Amino acid sequence: MRLAALQADFGRWLRAECPDAATRLGGGAGLDVYLNNYRSQLVAALQSSFPQLQRWLGETAFLAAAARHVEASPPSAWTLDAYGEDFPATIAALYPDDPECAELARIEWALAAAFTTPDLAPLSAESLGEVQWETARFAFMPTLAMLPVTSNAAALWQSLVDGTVPPAVQRLPAPGAVLLWRDGFNPSFRTIEQAEATAILQLEAGMQFGALCTALADAHGEAGSAAIVGGWLGAWLRDGLLAALR
Repeated sequence: MRLAALQADFGRWLRAECPDAATRLGGGAGLDVYLNNYRSQLVAALQSSFPQLQRWLGETAFLAAAARHVEASPPSAWTLDAYGEDFPATIAALYPDDPECAELARIEWALAAAFTTPDLAPLSAESLGEVQWETARFAFMPTLAMLPVTSNAAALWQSLVDGTVPPAVQRLPAPGAVLLWRDGFNPSFRTIEQAEATAILQLEAGMQFGALCTALADAHGEAGSAAIVGGWLGAWLRDGLLAALR
């Protein structure tokens, strides 16, 4: 058997327990050892990536979810560090009536991913004096991520990290989002309303700041829109979310 064919059959055995592949490989208990080691490594990768989710679900339920994921989603990247990327989708399918579970998983994955993004110095308030606000375009920090949420999953995640009793699961009055970013070596996040999430998406897509202000003024009036956008801008500067204004 050529090496490429041997490797292909070995992959079929590990991913799907293909009996034909096992026969060509010679069968035997040794194949089961490789299979168990393969699955154990994938489960260990998920445990390493989602420790707070494991605390929330409990070990038994987490291991059952991990086993389901291993069966359905073989690794496709060169490193096991990337293996958990689609695990939140598995959790969402397993717990359709408990959206906080998948939202916890997404928060945990996004916070870990923030540590692999480039380091940039955030924009300071002192540098805003010469900005032409009407035509300004915003560039947010590469560590920034935004996830849609319907529950208080962010508060649940923080309590799990702190080792305190988690609050009761709550549904948000309206769908919102969680902003996640890295402050130095510290993961940071906060829950925002949908209006702010929409504004960030529009600015990231290239909308000029003046156009955003005009749209808000049409909806909330001049005074109301000024208060809203001023609060957002102050929070973005405070949290170090802006990389540049162009």
